[in-house]
Amino acid sequence: MNKQIEGKNVGRKVFLIINWVLFAVLSFFTIADLFIMFKYNLLNFKKINYIILAFMAGVLILVLVLNIIRKGKIFTTICSVFFIIITIFAFNYMNKGLNLFNKLNENAKITEKTMVVVVRADSDMNSINDIKSKVLAPTEMDKENIDKLVKEVQNKANVKLSIQGTKSYLQAYEDLISGKSQVMVLNAAYGDLIANAHPDYLEKIKKIYEYKIVEEVKEDKTEKDKDLTNKDSFNIYVSGIDTYGPITTVSRSDVNVLITVNKKTHKIVLTTTPRDSYVKIPNGGNNQYDKLTHSGIYGIKTSLKTLENLYGIKIEHYARVNFTTFMKLIDLVGGIDVYNDQDFVSYHGKYHFPVGTVHLDSKKALGFVRERYGLADGDRDRGKNHEKVIAAIIKKMTSKAALSNFSSILDELSSSVQTDMPVSEIMELVNQQLDSGEDFKIESQALNGVGKMGLPSYAMPGYKLYMMEINKQSLESCKSKIQSILEGK
Repeated sequence: MNKQIEGKNVGRKVFLIINWVLFAVLSFFTIADLFIMFKYNLLNFKKINYIILAFMAGVLILVLVLNIIRKGKIFTTICSVFFIIITIFAFNYMNKGLNLFNKLNENAKITEKTMVVVVRADSDMNSINDIKSKVLAPTEMDKENIDKLVKEVQNKANVKLSIQGTKSYLQAYEDLISGKSQVMVLNAAYGDLIANAHPDYLEKIKKIYEYKIVEEVKEDKTEKDKDLTNKDSFNIYVSGIDTYGPITTVSRSDVNVLITVNKKTHKIVLTTTPRDSYVKIPNGGNNQYDKLTHSGIYGIKTSLKTLENLYGIKIEHYARVNFTTFMKLIDLVGGIDVYNDQDFVSYHGKYHFPVGTVHLDSKKALGFVRERYGLADGDRDRGKNHEKVIAAIIKKMTSKAALSNFSSILDELSSSVQTDMPVSEIMELVNQQLDSGEDFKIESQALNGVGKMGLPSYAMPGYKLYMMEINKQSLESCKSKIQSILEGK
């Protein structure tokens, strides 16, 4: 009898110890979850975060009281295990989401430039050690990156390159192919500029050395007042680069859309600036006139500053995506519907787009936005199609269904998106949208002008390029619309 009583006492003590351990684990994950939730403004809409706080506090108090009075030991164990599972799941889910947001910010902190040494495809040279002649490179245009390559070759391959200056990478390529030179340096970001004049240029050269320059983006400490959470209106620049692969790769800005948002009036205007617009490009562009798309080869901040100067506004943040991102995003939101006002067959994918509402998956959407030659007004009509697609994506992304699936969307896009918008700001904007429950009214506009050949290009001096001379009236109209949204009119 005594042994039975003794056994029961031991059993009670074991249960008691287990329940106190479970209470400690539950307390740890509950506090961790609440800390993350309030620190990053998660679920901060319609008082849901405070409801969760009150509920979890109630659970902890209940378990604590049951442990103290030593009643309902089995119920206490089951209750503790159940809520531990929930808190661990919430902890992992929130951390996963935060890590994805942080990855978007981390992508914005570095840039990658690929510098290569190339020769003609039929050359006998196969390595950097085979070079016996001078190497062509546009030292005035891209001196900093060329110097880094020369230093890298000296240190790693013990080869001292003798650089001969030329006015551009395109000129260097043409001299290489004509036989005037045997070897040249090429910054891969300028490759598309060469492709404009020589679409098959990659088939005529071979790489004998490659060096990736990975740099940390320097933060501009003069930039202030970028927090969007306390602003009624703001501007965000979306840049679409014309390359696949890592989002950190420097490339031309093929799509340039300014998103002007007024949270108070729930109005958005999308302003498309055609890639061929003839604009002054600061920083690496030396404040000279050139195609807007060329601003991307000097970095995202240069593209952003170019548009700030053009429209006379402040752009608080940017998001940069590439075509890989674009395709994934369309499928993640379940496809989009846009109204097509021109019947055409796309060059990319050979898709037929009739007049009327069309449903686009990722592949069709890519064909839809890349087409310009089959459209009546060329690049300007393509810009309008960009607006339609972006507006459709925003509509899907700001729906409650999409916002509730935000982590899954970011999971797919974390390696293909970069933004300088902090996690706390993103989450607060999401909360504000969920709290309001109102849909945004989205309008769009595009900068217009007259296409011309022969305007001087800083990045491609001496070559006749198609560029759009901006219509002053169109520019003033776009500026006026942007200001009206910012001012809540």
